Amino acid sequence: MSGDDDGLGTYRRKRRFDRTEEPEGERAGGGEEPRYVVQIHDATSLHFDFRLEWDGVLKSWSVPKGPSMNPHDKRLAMPTEDHPLDYRTFEGVIPRGEYGAGPVIVWDEGTYEPLSRDFGKALAKGHISFRMHGGKLRGDWALSRFRSGEDGEREAWLLVKKSDSHASSRGTPDPWRVRSALSDRTLKQVREEPAERWTREGGRR
Repeated sequence: MSGDDDGLGTYRRKRRFDRTEEPEGERAGGGEEPRYVVQIHDATSLHFDFRLEWDGVLKSWSVPKGPSMNPHDKRLAMPTEDHPLDYRTFEGVIPRGEYGAGPVIVWDEGTYEPLSRDFGKALAKGHISFRMHGGKLRGDWALSRFRSGEDGEREAWLLVKKSDSHASSRGTPDPWRVRSALSDRTLKQVREEPAERWTREGGRR
């Protein structure tokens, strides 16, 4: 597949792959359990990118304040373009002058269980429920669209933790202090230290 045929045309048009190390990717089949990733991205504004594997791509939302384990916190989630599955492990610095310029780290990753009946149809209708099995995010969650994007307004969703045994009163940690789930680096270290000095398992070479 090429161009828009695989649903990644918008993603590719926004990037120059001779200048950024982001994966060009293609639509691909996943494993038995769909995976998710949450990345922290210091671009024009600092935000969390929340991505769920579905139908061969990563469905993506920008969450300015990040996911919260507190069910009382309703986090704004703005949909962005679908990303390729291999973006799950992307970590590094998007160069100045490129779309989304700035450092990116993988904050959390894992698998999830779709709880909504006919998950694809529920996603299209604007309300999905799912159970997360990750290093940091666990238990039942929901994503709900509250603004359709019609009449010139940008589409918007809410990400909410459901009340269960994994819920807690703690919100989201300081994104500048947390470390990557892949390399144990902070955003500052990713921005300031050359990637070749680090292994994927964490620590200096």
